[in-house]
Amino acid sequence: MAEVFTFFPTPQPAAPRAPAQPAAPVSLTDQLLACRAQVASQCRALGAPYPAFTLVFSVSDGTQRAHVLHVCAGSFDSAWRSGAEQTLALVKKHKLQAPWLRVDWVEEAVPMRWSDFEAQLDGVKRNYFRLGLALDAEFGRVLTEQELNANAMLYGGPQQTQASFNRNNFEIYLWRRFAHEPTADFDASRVVHLLGMRGVFCQNDGVVHLLGGPGPDAGRRILPALTPESTATLVNGAAAYLAGQVQKSGQFVYGHFPCFDRRVGSYNTLRHASTLYAMLEAWEFNPDATLMAAIERGITHLCHKLIRDYTLPDGTQVAFLVDVADEIKLGGNAVCLLALVKYTELTQHRGWLPLLEKLALGMAFMQDTRTGRFSHVLDARDLSLKQAVRTVYYDGEAAFGLMRLYGLTRDARWLAMVELAFEHFIANDHWQAHDHWLSYCVNELTRWRPLEKYFRFGVQNVADYLDFVLERKTTFPTLLELMVAAHHMLQRLATMPELRHLLDGLDMAKFQRAMDHRANYLLNGHFFPEVAMYFRRPRSVLGAFYIRHHSFRVRIDDVEHYLSGLIGYHAVLLAREAAPAATGKTRVRDAASQVVRPSRAALVPRDEPLPEPWSAPVLPAHTNWGHLGTVH
Repeated sequence: MAEVFTFFPTPQPAAPRAPAQPAAPVSLTDQLLACRAQVASQCRALGAPYPAFTLVFSVSDGTQRAHVLHVCAGSFDSAWRSGAEQTLALVKKHKLQAPWLRVDWVEEAVPMRWSDFEAQLDGVKRNYFRLGLALDAEFGRVLTEQELNANAMLYGGPQQTQASFNRNNFEIYLWRRFAHEPTADFDASRVVHLLGMRGVFCQNDGVVHLLGGPGPDAGRRILPALTPESTATLVNGAAAYLAGQVQKSGQFVYGHFPCFDRRVGSYNTLRHASTLYAMLEAWEFNPDATLMAAIERGITHLCHKLIRDYTLPDGTQVAFLVDVADEIKLGGNAVCLLALVKYTELTQHRGWLPLLEKLALGMAFMQDTRTGRFSHVLDARDLSLKQAVRTVYYDGEAAFGLMRLYGLTRDARWLAMVELAFEHFIANDHWQAHDHWLSYCVNELTRWRPLEKYFRFGVQNVADYLDFVLERKTTFPTLLELMVAAHHMLQRLATMPELRHLLDGLDMAKFQRAMDHRANYLLNGHFFPEVAMYFRRPRSVLGAFYIRHHSFRVRIDDVEHYLSGLIGYHAVLLAREAAPAATGKTRVRDAASQVVRPSRAALVPRDEPLPEPWSAPVLPAHTNWGHLGTVH
């Protein structure tokens, strides 16, 4: 959906770097002084008929929604002095401890009739209105973009995909912000003013962060491109958030709608298991005792409460993950494999191997041994077919889960199931779904079976999708997972002369650009404190990731996909840093393969063959791909 409102703000300087060592906490007065220096250097007078200078001050201690005030004046000094005094008084009145401080200023204003404003909202995706709003030319009532969205003032409900004026939420917040003002008039002829704004943010570390102006980065800190260090910070924060959602019972708090701090009322056992898999990836990345304790509570709940044993008519013992409405989903068993295989690899604990066998045999029961096609949903009461096809994701999850189990046990049955499934996937052009799970799977499959048909499928899965990855307005975290998994496969493919022709026509420079763009774009779905402070309970979502067009929803599977993608991207960044060091005969291995794995002898009987997956050196990021395909 095309964006209707467009501003062209002045170029934004890079954000100041944080000090290497944590500074001693500073007072709010010092925070204000630090912010003033930044704001004064960039804030310019607005032309008539508007006030020359309009500053918006927001403060929160993280336990409650930000308190917001604004001031207008003919000079910057007057506006700042008044705003700073009111802010200090407000913090004292509400007894806010170590407050977060944000200061925004108006850079541009465009008048518009209310009727035209409402009509044009219909051309904006819900929660993607990224401008402030003044209800009068004197700026007596000014609302920032963050206030509008965090209070669902332009949200018409889950069935409406476009932005929409919500009178009830609008009036409630206006009463909170402007309690002594008359009720707002929303007559069609009323003129309102769209505001282009920028800002700064400062906590009690004294570091001032410049915030993005109108556009996708609006309202969050301006950062340089992700590095291994900054990516690790995001990963650890998201992992800590997920650990905090695991209750004593082992069940997750499934999700939150943070605008009004409401819990998501439903539950999904598939996402319970898949989130545990992402948490295990995070523990592998950074072994943390609190995280592992949460994982083990979640796994205990999964295996003892959510998975059921069954006996098939032929006497085969199987197991299935059962979801609400007595549904057995192919993807449910698949993500159980992912979680339990990962747990077994990382801990050397063999106790779940019999259950892994039964889960995989349950998936075999759901596969047509002639065509390779999987049935997607069974009725848990009698194992009858409920739905032959529900979502392409189940196929990719199933194949990936079985490949990971094969990698653990080297049991040829699981590899055979995957290869049979791929006959169906290839014959039916499943690559057209551009599924991240299939990207994971084909990367894993080609490590063990480096056949042309599998590599071709993996290339097709991304080749014509790069524009979408580059241009998609939503954060769409699974796109990064898709790209990172494909990246590892393409790295190996590029070192195989007999198969290199598969890369003809694939613009590898564009591929790398798309992957980097998507990784950095995920920052627009991160709850930095300057974003979280406008929601009802800021600290409850701090460090998490959200889906903007679903009311800023923070659900465990939303965070899971951001987390897995960023962990994978961290490996890419490490490999890039290591690649220039590779000289002569030195091989720089794929960072994803550098993780210490458990001894296979501890998991597989010694009389079984232990084939090694095929691996190749990582190519430096600056490799000339011109001979492999088109480079623009």
